[in-house]
Amino acid sequence: MAQRVRKAVLPVAGLGTRFLPATKAMPKEMLTVVDRPLIQYAVEECLAAGIEEFVFVTGRNKGALEDHFDVAYELEATLEQRSKGSELKQSQEATLKAGNAIFTRQQKPLGLGHAVWCARHWIGREPFAVLLPDELMVSSPTCTAQLVAAHEETGGNVVAVMEVPREQTKSYGIVEIRNETNGLAEMTGIVEKPKPEEAPSTLAWVGRSIVLPEVFDHLAKHQTGAGGEIQLTDAMAKMIGHTPFHALRYAGQRYDCGNRIGFLEANIAIALQHPDSGADTRALLTRLLKG
Repeated sequence: MAQRVRKAVLPVAGLGTRFLPATKAMPKEMLTVVDRPLIQYAVEECLAAGIEEFVFVTGRNKGALEDHFDVAYELEATLEQRSKGSELKQSQEATLKAGNAIFTRQQKPLGLGHAVWCARHWIGREPFAVLLPDELMVSSPTCTAQLVAAHEETGGNVVAVMEVPREQTKSYGIVEIRNETNGLAEMTGIVEKPKPEEAPSTLAWVGRSIVLPEVFDHLAKHQTGAGGEIQLTDAMAKMIGHTPFHALRYAGQRYDCGNRIGFLEANIAIALQHPDSGADTRALLTRLLKG
């Protein structure tokens, strides 16, 4: 029987240079999509999958992330005094339970694999989820819930994948698979950011995984790969053939909020789906398109 997934690692140490000057003094993970920051979408996705504990791997000037998930005494007291029950509930729902979140520093920008390795002491020898918060996933069940279900079925590592245009393979970890059934396939390889002509497929890892703790044994060697960084995908590749490893075609919508157009798309799409703003957003878009 597969060990239950209770913990998640969220690497949030990046500088967000593609969003300057907006991210000069604010973490990119605090950029808002309609009514909540990107990081909250990722945490809510985890909670919906039954995950209870979180390790945020941060960097300098990321204090706003910790504050966001803390109790805001002054704000909540003011909202209560003014009988703003709806707003009070929204603030309280963004607060994680005491002791369920750890914030640790990635002191140097040595790559995603290094960021995950920084969480090793808090994860221990348990399977865990890895989520890149600038990948916004919208589905029911959530992407992480789909991965947890696949992990319970296979007992091993599972990564979420989607098809990308071949010319974009150089921006992703690209997987090689066999024996696919109902969207779940055995992984035979994964390559970080291959040239289009060298990519083994067009199936890209899209920032969501369930990983066994053996990954730390490989990351501890601090071997560098693409871009001179310690890559999580390289450690994953070394686990293939030694522990169960599967790729799951993600059934849902993905928004790449790591770039401006993807972030804009996410805001428009979420606003259109939001019960409080959907009709007004449609009217606004119609007016703008008319010029």
